[in-house]
Amino acid sequence: MSDAKISVSKKAIGHIEKKLTKDMVLGIGTGSTVNFFISELAKYKGHFYGAVSSSEASTKLLEEIGIDVFSLNDINEVAYYIDGADEVSPENYLIKGGGGAHTREKIIASASNKFICIVDKSKLVKKLGEFPLPVEVIPESRSLVARKITSLGGTPIYRKGFTTDQGNQILDVKDIDISQPESLEALINNIPGVVDNGIFAFNKPELVLVSD
Repeated sequence: MSDAKISVSKKAIGHIEKKLTKDMVLGIGTGSTVNFFISELAKYKGHFYGAVSSSEASTKLLEEIGIDVFSLNDINEVAYYIDGADEVSPENYLIKGGGGAHTREKIIASASNKFICIVDKSKLVKKLGEFPLPVEVIPESRSLVARKITSLGGTPIYRKGFTTDQGNQILDVKDIDISQPESLEALINNIPGVVDNGIFAFNKPELVLVSD
């Protein structure tokens, strides 16, 4: 599996390396595949200005290899956002959030000129939904959101012992119909107390790279 993640990381580097400029800011996602990408990116750290990061974990890895990490509030443009996914549909819709960072991931994806998703073949699915859908919730709203999701046909499971970088909690939702990803993404996000859910339909990647 690590060979596949290294392979697709090198594909992503190959896609952007000749386009890097001294004033360019990259968006960096979170997860095991992205960790391999960060390792590859170390060879090019002098070729671009810096990065914005979707998690404290990725920020730590970037800083350890000497890449400056900035707040999105201080950056005018993010050229590329590179991140993995838990599921990818034929339409490039995603489920993300297995690592609990999907809210910040979606923010940076939205702010970027191009979202490049890097995955191994096991993440390709015909239809989203086998992987439980992560929903970040404000702690005081968890039970309310769980009841609302149950009424939509889902089975919410509280991710015990986990807190997001924003200090919130995660409900992992099984058995919910994601045949209309855009509609469901909007519907869940309109439940009071939901911060964001892991469907990437409105912010799906422009390019999906898959390991050989």
